[in-house]
Amino acid sequence: MNTTSTAPSVWAAPKISLRFWPVFLRNLLVWRKLVIPSLIGNIAEPLMWLVAFGYGFGGLIGKITVQTPEGAVVVPYILFLASGSICMSAMQAASFEALYSAFSRMHMQKTWDGILNAPVGLDDIVFAEMFWAAFKALFTVTIIMGVMLVLGITHSPKLLLALPILFGVGITFSSMGLVFNAMAKGYDFFTYYFTLFLTPVMFLSGVFFPLEQLPPSVRLVADWLPLASAVALVRPLFMDQWPQDAARHVLVLAVYAGVSFWIALALTRKRFRK
Repeated sequence: MNTTSTAPSVWAAPKISLRFWPVFLRNLLVWRKLVIPSLIGNIAEPLMWLVAFGYGFGGLIGKITVQTPEGAVVVPYILFLASGSICMSAMQAASFEALYSAFSRMHMQKTWDGILNAPVGLDDIVFAEMFWAAFKALFTVTIIMGVMLVLGITHSPKLLLALPILFGVGITFSSMGLVFNAMAKGYDFFTYYFTLFLTPVMFLSGVFFPLEQLPPSVRLVADWLPLASAVALVRPLFMDQWPQDAARHVLVLAVYAGVSFWIALALTRKRFRK
């Protein structure tokens, strides 16, 4: 009797083991050799945004009114911008690593193929890439936050609570980036993701101006963007306050992260079966 074996569905539940950790450490060891240019690339642009808009526009605008659970609060524009740009920096750092760097290891350098010769599964590799991108984003925003503290933009003791939130932002956007990494044929493909998704998200998530300034129809969409939820969680901490509707915002980030990672894993499995 003939028997045929059926490969498991690419949409099967993720099978993650501790074997992802050596893959993570491998990326860390390689990154240590390029840490200086990597940090300059990830930190210089956000700081330029902060200086140009925070001190430039901030000098013209002065202060801005922010709605908080305790009512309307007037804060310096640079504080408003800094609390949003730190989330934007986490988004950009995680996205860049999950796209360009992960694609290089997967497609150009064939590093993933080499790792698969060891007793490490593809699910572990994808999870390690997601975790690594989130860690790198956390490292980047920690340095930027240190610069903000030196500049005296904020001294809120609640800033420490922003770090796990920003790590979660890194997880969310690295998972989303890995979806496009799985579909990409070349580096040019990522231009669509940055131009058509990340850039609108950046301008519609309350980084540069309050969401209340948006038209109601646009605001309805913006309220459910992952970066908007990140800003809503982090900005009050910069102002030494507690975020409002924290559970909803955390849930939004978790849903984006979980669904995106599952899709990225399925598409990556499909790609490696060809």
